[in-house]
Amino acid sequence: MQKPEISVIISTYNSEEWLEKVLWSYETQTFKDFEMVVADDGSKQPTFDLIEKMKSLVSYSIIHVWHEDNGFQKSQILNKAILACNADYILMSDGDCMARKDYVEVHINEREEGYFLSGGYFMLPMHISKLITKDDIISQRCFNVKWLKSHGLKSSFKNNKLTAKGLTSQFLNTVTPTNASWNGHNASGWKKDIMAINGFDERMQYGGQDRELGERLFNYGLKSKQIRYSAVCLHLDHPRGYKTKESIDKNLAIRATTKKENRKWTEFGIKKD
Repeated sequence: MQKPEISVIISTYNSEEWLEKVLWSYETQTFKDFEMVVADDGSKQPTFDLIEKMKSLVSYSIIHVWHEDNGFQKSQILNKAILACNADYILMSDGDCMARKDYVEVHINEREEGYFLSGGYFMLPMHISKLITKDDIISQRCFNVKWLKSHGLKSSFKNNKLTAKGLTSQFLNTVTPTNASWNGHNASGWKKDIMAINGFDERMQYGGQDRELGERLFNYGLKSKQIRYSAVCLHLDHPRGYKTKESIDKNLAIRATTKKENRKWTEFGIKKD
């Protein structure tokens, strides 16, 4: 089997309705030479059934990486998924982020040695998240602002994320005040760089574990490129029951140490000492 050009890691947890929409969005991609690695933080049988079904319906290969449910352990399952990737370049997103048809192509075209890429997302309200069908995804109309407004989306500067093209999107990428950090829902980098810093810190639960990975990549000497107005994904709405003050405070403390001590490597990553 030939090595794919890029591995796409999608994280999920007991969210088949959203995951199915996301998997259909990758069937529309203009760039086809990718594999999908589903990083599954302990989902039950319905997710297994969905993935088996989708394997026979989509044209790309799907690798399902699963471990037992032990609370929010996204960092652990992402590290396992990184090891399962066959490509030299890795794109990470989430099982609630539908990719516009040029999404993977933008990441491929913008990748560069010595850099990682930082994208954003466009948040949809719950009622629109629910009503989007497979047909809306395949036809790409769910990425069209007019269509979204016809279903109740409000006007906002953020809508530029969906409408900006060419020079406009490049200009907005340049002037946006948002830091080009590693964002778990839309970021990509070289597998060798992610391995060189030992992947995600598995002590970290919800809140900023993606940013901390990016901070170590910076310490390792990498730069980042902003692509939030070119690599477009739609974020389907959902409650965040796993968000606790305790996990966020703990993660902020780890990130502070990473910064203060200029840490590149975590002892709590892919390779365990």
